[in-house]
Amino acid sequence: MIARKVMLLGEIGVGKSSLARRLVLDRFDSDYLPTIGVNVYRYEVKPPPAQGPISLIVWDTDGNFGESIFSHVYMKQAAAAFIVGDITRRATLDTMLRLRSGFRDAFPGRYDALIVNKMDIAAGEEAHLPDALAVGAPGVYHTSAKTGDNVRRAFDEAAATILRRGL
Repeated sequence: MIARKVMLLGEIGVGKSSLARRLVLDRFDSDYLPTIGVNVYRYEVKPPPAQGPISLIVWDTDGNFGESIFSHVYMKQAAAAFIVGDITRRATLDTMLRLRSGFRDAFPGRYDALIVNKMDIAAGEEAHLPDALAVGAPGVYHTSAKTGDNVRRAFDEAAATILRRGL
C-alpha cells in the first residue's frame, strides 16, 4: 500500500485536531486540547482511488509555527497540505491564504487545499468570504469537524490527486 504524508496547517483553534479525529476516528470531542508539536494519524482511503490503495499519514501541527513551519523538519517529504481556517474568525482565513502562498513557494507542485472549517456555526458568514474561499472555488472545502460534513470528501479527493500526480 502507498502511504503519503499530509500536513494540517493553520492557526491555533481552527479545528485541525478535530478534523483529524473526525477523519480517522469518526468522532468529535467538544473538549479543546491544544496540540503541542505534532500529532500523527493514519487514514486508509475507502474505497481507494482507481489508481490503487493509499494511506494518508496526517500530521496535525501546532498552530504556533506560522510560516516558519515551511523550514521545519516536520515538512520533510510532505506530499500535500491542507491549510485550515475558522469561518467565525476572519483573521484565520487571511492567515490561511498567506500559508497557502508560503506552501506553494516552498513546495512547488505539491498538492494543497484550503479547509474553511466550523461551517456548522457559520450563521450566514459564508456570504462574507473572499472570492478565493467561496463555495465551489477550486481547492476549497467547507467543512464541519463537528458534523463531519465534507471532511472525508476533502481527504479522499486529495488522495486521488496525489496518486494521479505521482506525488
